[in-house]
Amino acid sequence: MKKFGLILCFLLVNLIFAQEKITLWPKGKMPNSKGLQLKTEEKDGRIVQIKEPELFAFLPPKEERKPMAIIVIPGGGYYKLTYDLGGYQIAKWFNTLGISAFVLNYRLPISPDVKQREIAPLQDIQAAIKYIRKNADQYGISPEQIGVIGTSAGGHLAATVSNITTDYTELKDDWTSVSTIPNFAILVSPVIDLGEFAHVGSRNSLLGENASQEKIIEYSMQNRVTEKTPPTLLIHAQNDKAVPVMNSILYYQAMTKNKVKGALFIFPEGEHKIGITNTSELTDNWKKLCSDWLKTLFLNK
Repeated sequence: MKKFGLILCFLLVNLIFAQEKITLWPKGKMPNSKGLQLKTEEKDGRIVQIKEPELFAFLPPKEERKPMAIIVIPGGGYYKLTYDLGGYQIAKWFNTLGISAFVLNYRLPISPDVKQREIAPLQDIQAAIKYIRKNADQYGISPEQIGVIGTSAGGHLAATVSNITTDYTELKDDWTSVSTIPNFAILVSPVIDLGEFAHVGSRNSLLGENASQEKIIEYSMQNRVTEKTPPTLLIHAQNDKAVPVMNSILYYQAMTKNKVKGALFIFPEGEHKIGITNTSELTDNWKKLCSDWLKTLFLNK
């Protein structure tokens, strides 16, 4: 009887966090591709090469499902993807809030298949937002309550899709009218600046080691914030040695200047490890702050 109970519990957990794998691009229509036949490769629990970008849907039970949905963008310095800890585990946590979550495993700019490295990840997140908006009814969510969350370099991609309005997807027909801009963004220990406070590995992967100053300024996201930037929550640790806290501060300053709604929380500790499991109870509070902030976003809708 005890064994049956354990099996039932296991089945219930898997039903709650059921995954659906979505191929992002129609076969043969992925833009910015040389058409190489790559294989998805993993190393030490990280994806280091992607065959093709994919979305993984994590849906809470229909009875508990809220209109809000979020796309989880893993980090990894633009040269690998922390798809489990920085993807699936975050998605499962959002499910406990009744929020549908979609993990995006995007093309890495260092991939030998991409023609223009810096726009490949952007094309994938833009296509993901379009797909979820277009199919919102299928998932029982609102097309006007779709956000993004990114950690580290994933935070840079989340900020990029929040601010670059050019549609790079090349999707035609009824796809052209679907917006690529998220309704809100959550940036955790994000790479923002590619200049003085850059995470050099992320910059080199995205722009190349010999990037021009013009390109560095263009892809430093504090320079792209406007009054149309969606509401944004920033979480960072003061003692982050990998991605200096000035990245979040610069972005929040730009938000304030442009009257963008949002919040910035800086913890005294946490280093570059803020996530689902944290080294201190204080830093772990980011999840409650995030949950409470999300409740304020669509109060009148």
